[in-house]
Formats: sequence, structure tokens, C-alpha cells
Amino acid sequence: MNSSVVAGSPASSQKPGARQPDVQSPTKPGRIAKPVDSEKITINLGHVDLGQVDLLVNEGFYGNRTDFIRTAIRNQLTQHGEALKQVVARKMLVLGLQHISREELQALQQSRQKLTLRVVGLASIAPDVTPELALDTIESLEVMGALHASAEVKQALAGRLK
Repeated sequence: MNSSVVAGSPASSQKPGARQPDVQSPTKPGRIAKPVDSEKITINLGHVDLGQVDLLVNEGFYGNRTDFIRTAIRNQLTQHGEALKQVVARKMLVLGLQHISREELQALQQSRQKLTLRVVGLASIAPDVTPELALDTIESLEVMGALHASAEVKQALAGRLK
């Protein structure tokens, strides 16, 4: 049997008494918005592994489970850093944040060009981009990480997302 650990959840990511600023969600009034610079993931760990993580946390090696998980992930990314750089260069990927504005897409539309984009990190399409404009200007979009766009734009591009 496995136990679930949610990295980034309030219970696992904050020290007792710590408080993050309240940011109201623009799409769900009365609800707190999640930080734009992170995504929540869920992992399953065996009881023994989870117990060992908890033991390290209790002994003060890590502030909490999330701190342990983030450190482990960063260590693995550092260990494979050179391979990641080579793949990014070879596949011509954007690494980091790529924001796509309505103005950029309108300029592409006027010049009758289409956007093919491959992002490792966060691809963000401005909230004022209409589904029609996105369909007219985005040929394909591959995102390894997270895509932030309106539900309507995501639905319109569903067939072009990889």
C-alpha cells in the first residue's frame, strides 16, 4: 500500500505559524489563488520511504516533506544538467517562461504567420487572447511543465497541444 504526499500543499509546505499572503483568485471570488511560479504535484510513496522522509524532517534535516522533495528533485536536475542542456539545444526548446500576448498573436495574424512553440517550464497565453485568435495563429504548442491559458483557449487548442 502507498501513501500520497502532495508537494506544495499547505499542510506540507509551511512551517507551523508561517503564513503566505492571501491573494484572491480572479476566476473564483472568495478563493485564494495559487502562486503563479509553482504547480502542485501528487506522488505516491511506500510507507517505509515516507517514514524515512518524516524521520529526516523530525530530526531537522528538512523543514517539511515538501522541502525534502524539492531538494531531491533539484539534486537530480543538477546531476542531469548537462544532458538537459543538450536536449534543449538539440530540440530547440524554450527553457523557462514563455508568455504569449494578444499583441504578438495579432502581429502574427497580420503577417499571416503561425507560431510553433516548444516550452520546458511555463507557457502562458494572455487572458485577453480569444480562442479564435489562438486557433488562427498557433500551429502547435508543446509544453513540458505547465500551460496557463483560459479554459476556452485550452479547449480550442486541444488538438494542437502535444
